[in-house]
Amino acid sequence: MRRACTITITEEDRAQLNKWARGRSTQTRLVQRAKIILMAADAMENKAIAAQLHTTRRCVATWRNRFFSFGIDSITKDAPRGGRKASKRDSIVEMIITATTQTKPVDATHWSTRTLARHLNTTQSMIHRVWKANNLKPHLIKTFKVSNDKLFIEKTLDVIGLYLDPPENALILCVDEKSQIQALDRTQPGLPLKKGRAGTMTHDYKRNGTTTLFAALAIDYGTVIAECKPRHRHQEWLAFLKKIDAETPSDLDLHLILDNYATHKHAKVRKWLARHPRFHMHFTPTSSSWMNMVERWFRELTDKQIRRGVFHSVDDLIERIMDYIGHYNKQGIPFIWTMPAEEIIEKVKRAREVLDKIQSA
Repeated sequence: MRRACTITITEEDRAQLNKWARGRSTQTRLVQRAKIILMAADAMENKAIAAQLHTTRRCVATWRNRFFSFGIDSITKDAPRGGRKASKRDSIVEMIITATTQTKPVDATHWSTRTLARHLNTTQSMIHRVWKANNLKPHLIKTFKVSNDKLFIEKTLDVIGLYLDPPENALILCVDEKSQIQALDRTQPGLPLKKGRAGTMTHDYKRNGTTTLFAALAIDYGTVIAECKPRHRHQEWLAFLKKIDAETPSDLDLHLILDNYATHKHAKVRKWLARHPRFHMHFTPTSSSWMNMVERWFRELTDKQIRRGVFHSVDDLIERIMDYIGHYNKQGIPFIWTMPAEEIIEKVKRAREVLDKIQSA
């Protein structure tokens, strides 16, 4: 009488098998194999395992024997299959990749699985498998903008140098305006989040006016100096500089990182800065707002307070923004920059070379 091999597993293997057996994103076949080995390790017979997992005794025996002979790694992949190579599929894969990446349909900006299948006289499932295997997603597109600033290298070294090697007795502030923040009120009340249903919000809204948020993020302390104003001219910018001057220690130099907006370089602003030598202005390269870390903080504000907010007036909007900033400042979570300037410069250099080749083609 044939006996099934005895399975013994280490605690480490058991933990990994349990993870696979319970994983929601784990492949179904790997989930089943992990359960087979766990049950076999608990001395269950192949017949009982097969009945419980709704599979065959042969399947249970196969994976039991493979684990016994080759260990845990052997159940993560299938054994090589016999038979003739799928030459037809191999020949069409390259056609699919080439058509997807180098051509467009006459009536659209990109291929779908159905349109490309008709174009190449193949099946939609074949297109889907090839796209998935090669991580092709024609329906998605990412935006970019490579800076053409002639002083890109100098400005990048200056700004990133402040992040990675700040001067002593100085405060680094990332400063900018978030303009035209709308106080949007929904036309109908939404339903709250509940079990089995997402919260709801009407797609249409009523505009109740706008405000502009001036913000200065102290990267070392993770706190924000902020003020809301109805406009963002040089007068409001100058008033905000005076607020920064009043709310920061007078014995510290202030290094402000900001963009190239004309208001920041207004003649009256320059005159005021000349009378306040502790202010040092550092401008990011053009089309490089991502280099200013206050933009990252603006995203936090938008995601957590503004985008899904309902505001009955501009005053209501301003009150919510300032409440959020008050709570944020109590936490004091610093922002940390990690990418060296040299790496940024090299990436931009490569991007420019690619763009030059495309434009010259």
